[in-house]
Amino acid sequence: MQAQPNKWSEAEFDSFVNGSLSLWREERISEPLEIYEAFFEQYRDAVETLLEDSVDLSMLKDRAKSYLLDQDLFYAFRYLTSPAISEDDLKLLANSTFSKVQLEEDPDAIARAVDVVYMGLDRNRFPWIAEMREPTESEKLAATIATTALIAANRVQTYRRKMDKVNQEESVKRHLEEDGGLNEVPARTINNLSQAPNAGEFCGESKVAGRKADIVIRLWDGRIMLCECKVSNSYTNSVKRLNNDAAVKAETWLNELGAANVVPCAILSGAYKTHNLMEAQERGLFIFWSHSLSPLISFINQTRQQ
Repeated sequence: MQAQPNKWSEAEFDSFVNGSLSLWREERISEPLEIYEAFFEQYRDAVETLLEDSVDLSMLKDRAKSYLLDQDLFYAFRYLTSPAISEDDLKLLANSTFSKVQLEEDPDAIARAVDVVYMGLDRNRFPWIAEMREPTESEKLAATIATTALIAANRVQTYRRKMDKVNQEESVKRHLEEDGGLNEVPARTINNLSQAPNAGEFCGESKVAGRKADIVIRLWDGRIMLCECKVSNSYTNSVKRLNNDAAVKAETWLNELGAANVVPCAILSGAYKTHNLMEAQERGLFIFWSHSLSPLISFINQTRQQ
């Protein structure tokens, strides 16, 4: 009979949840303030440049092309509105991709983009625009600080999400190599088992039966273990990542490739609710934790004996 990973009880999940949340809290509290400060300094320069170059936004339409083509200035441009307009929304509303080629072919896209921003302009940060006057120095300083803080806070959140996932996946890969004795090989598209890594190998993000898996492990008994690495910073977020994403993928892989061939799992860190974990487990998803990977390594080693 093929070895299977542990299925956890509610009490065991409670213990894992508490350990994961405690570690996440420690990491957030110890996060260096320098990350925010670095983003603040970077984007303060961009905001000051945009305000100065556009003569306090009075010549925004005349100068906007350079803002659309520069990454930092584009952030500052989008954060003139309240709330800030996303890149995708601005492109859709202005009917442009804002590439250099397209702006040369369709220069009216610049005016359309500025019109969108003017319509959503934050009158609290930039009161002089609606009042059709020049700003005071204190108003300009307040607008610069407020806009920069909004951008920096958003950039920190994006940075956290990206680095949380990168760090989690790198930690799992390191344990697979150092503790599991597995070798990493290049990622690939896997439509059937013959295209998966060889036994004792794993690869990074790969499309498997039409759905992406963060890590694909070829177990020693020939099955493939499909791992989703998930970091959740809230209980609400965890439902989306675990139950509406990882568990759905597990059901797809089991249906497409068969339970005898695949072992779908999620490797978790952050905040989760036990009842959501139990639901995902019942749907065929095996659960492991970033802060306690020994059960994962133990299971992989068990497959050597099959």
